[in-house]
Amino acid sequence: MASTTAKAKSKVPPLSDQEIQQIYVRMQNELQSLASKIGELESEAEEHTLVLGTLEEALAEDPDRKCFRLIGGVLTERTVKEVVPALKTNRDGIANVVSTLGAQYKTKEQEFDKFKGDYGIRPVSSVS
Repeated sequence: MASTTAKAKSKVPPLSDQEIQQIYVRMQNELQSLASKIGELESEAEEHTLVLGTLEEALAEDPDRKCFRLIGGVLTERTVKEVVPALKTNRDGIANVVSTLGAQYKTKEQEFDKFKGDYGIRPVSSVS
């Protein structure tokens, strides 16, 4: 009985070389797009942190100081005390999305590694 479960685990669906290549490229592209999105969001979170650092000083000195915030392409006038909580919420939301995308990336990477192992795909090293 143990040998039948081992065979079931090691059995992969037969695919043509072209199908394997298409799946490989698709999985590689998915990983690249996830990594790109994670980088973009991390950069945005860092920008939020920099702006919050500046606004925290203004909040301590003059909470009613006016500041401008771009919301959906529209520049709005607000006070510092109104903007700071919203920016903190946005930054925290971005951080949550980054962690979720990071977990998705790890899962996709494991699937990709399993796929490469199942079909015996190894990176080609160039000889110089």
